[in-house]
Amino acid sequence: MRFTSSYVLLAALTSGAVARHGYQVRHQGHHRRQAAEVDTTTTVTTTSTITYCPCDESTSSAIQSATPSSSSIPTFTTTAIELTTSVSVPVLSQAPTSTEVPSSTEVPTSTEQQQHPSTSTSGASADWSTVPSSGEFSTSGFGASTNSSGSGVSYTGNVGSPYGSNIQSVEASVASNYKYVVEFTGSNTDDWYVVIWNKIGKDGKMDGWYGNACHEFSLAAGETVYYAFDTDSQGGWAAAKGSSIPTDDYGGYAATWGEFDFGSTTNSGWSGFDVSAIQAQDADLTVQGMKICSVYNDDTCSTITTGAATVDNAYTSDLKTEDGIGGNLNAGAVRLAVTLDYSG
Repeated sequence: MRFTSSYVLLAALTSGAVARHGYQVRHQGHHRRQAAEVDTTTTVTTTSTITYCPCDESTSSAIQSATPSSSSIPTFTTTAIELTTSVSVPVLSQAPTSTEVPSSTEVPTSTEQQQHPSTSTSGASADWSTVPSSGEFSTSGFGASTNSSGSGVSYTGNVGSPYGSNIQSVEASVASNYKYVVEFTGSNTDDWYVVIWNKIGKDGKMDGWYGNACHEFSLAAGETVYYAFDTDSQGGWAAAKGSSIPTDDYGGYAATWGEFDFGSTTNSGWSGFDVSAIQAQDADLTVQGMKICSVYNDDTCSTITTGAATVDNAYTSDLKTEDGIGGNLNAGAVRLAVTLDYSG
């Protein structure tokens, strides 16, 4: 399914220091997409829900500049949220109810998942894109889930306890056991570097992309790795050639981003994703190519080629105020295939 507008994950605010950090609004695009598709009178039924690498207190040496001082990071106060509201970010009551989620062909329903022709029965050495025939997904390796809170731009989902343990690297042989899985495939020619973060940082502010990556790893040319995400996780990743991620004047990751929202509690278990060049373009830095596709529906992709020569269903700086761009997936298992250094 295509949409006409960046995901929350991930618009932009137009005044003061907040305007320099459009991500706080982009990180809500998924909520806006979903709200646009459902009756605004519906209500939300809220539920709570190998080796992981939770964030530590030190700043990685791979990041080229330190996390900005408190004077350079917006505090995302009520004023900032009110500015966001002025660009029509929906309230939570706009999300579909658990019994009124619109139908979608983007991912199979639980019944269709069980009937998937390549569904694994044991989980061992299964194709990463399959799901368990039992319909039961593993949470092995994740930390405890944290409670969700807030609404709109300030919504906080599951960030893991200990912090960052809602995201973990997994082997290809067990990836199919998890509900939300991302496959990262590196460049055909060069080593690339990837960082993954939660939208909400360790301090409870929306600053996860300011040197607060929970995972950082290198991908050799042609290499593939897998990451599993726990339910109600929101955040993003950035990728660049070499051994570090470029940063902007405020210490924010300023390469091409992938943005995610998996099993959102505030949207009745829906998921979403997009590719965004906003941060790189706003910093006048290189736009790296990236392609993200839902494996369950090849037509649901978000892509930007190198230098933003071609943009398809993805965010650029001039689209930061738009809603609905990227993929919107109904409740159920998600398998995203990410191609780095994408050139079309």
